[in-house]
Amino acid sequence: MTAADTHPVRDPELPGKLLAAERDVLIPLLRGRPEQDFEVRTCCPGWTVRHLLAHCSAALSRVVESRYEKDVFSPEANDRDIAERSGRSLAEIVDELERGMTDAGPVIAKAGGALDGVGLGEWVHAGDVRDAWGEPGAYAGAQVGPALDLLAWITRDRGRPALHADLDDMDEPLLLGAPSGDRPPARYLGDAATLVRLHAGRPLTGTRYELAGATEAELDLFD
Repeated sequence: MTAADTHPVRDPELPGKLLAAERDVLIPLLRGRPEQDFEVRTCCPGWTVRHLLAHCSAALSRVVESRYEKDVFSPEANDRDIAERSGRSLAEIVDELERGMTDAGPVIAKAGGALDGVGLGEWVHAGDVRDAWGEPGAYAGAQVGPALDLLAWITRDRGRPALHADLDDMDEPLLLGAPSGDRPPARYLGDAATLVRLHAGRPLTGTRYELAGATEAELDLFD
């Protein structure tokens, strides 16, 4: 965990490690669910679990194969990727996802930080699946520590507002974003999963937290 009094530095291997660790728990979960469960709606507007997994597998395949159209990862491109997989079986989509989670890490590591958000986004989407299915560990679980370290780096790299997070379920506080002499760090009190929800623009219904010095909209990385 990154201490609040230090500035995060990029670990090029971290996104790949996060993907591989998530793969080892997510893929067995997916393969153990009945087909009708993949028609459950997720928090991503218009997407079922199947749609979300098709998006995730397509995004990772693009990274592995270095296929980047002009509008890559735009809503329109995402819709095309999902439509292209509409005729595939669930097993084929999950197989593609597993390959992507295995092979994307080295490509992301060599990209100098430009693709680090893909690694974090895939982990967040795994939380979307758990959230849709009512599974424990959505936006938390065993990999929340590495995910928060990656979040700290990405928010700093993108120049987001500095945020000092005192986490109920972590031993150390966390500093996110880029410190500025013109603006003191905002402060967050709450659990790690809710902090992830805030930065990923996920629903906050049923959560409890305190946020001072920044708005929810300012924290949303994917807006």
